[in-house]
Amino acid sequence: MALQISENNGTFYLNGKINNTTVRSFIIHFEYCIEKCKNVVINIDNVNEIGVTGLNAIKTLMAIALKQHKMFSVVGYGCKEVYDHFYSSQVA
Repeated sequence: MALQISENNGTFYLNGKINNTTVRSFIIHFEYCIEKCKNVVINIDNVNEIGVTGLNAIKTLMAIALKQHKMFSVVGYGCKEVYDHFYSSQVA
């Protein structure tokens, strides 16, 4: 399944997989959103798979937003890998 992105009231809803196949378009889309918006919120409730490249893409987007003094947030009960990855990288 391809990655589908929809927007409602300033929150972007992701549906599908963030992997090697979809990561390029994911980054391009959200780089544009970060540039144009003050606050970008992505909801991962319906993300059913995320690979290492997807995790690195989210990390990259967070760095881009930080550099541009913009807010970038990931919310939802989607893939546990996202939370495990970012929580474990901030411990110690």
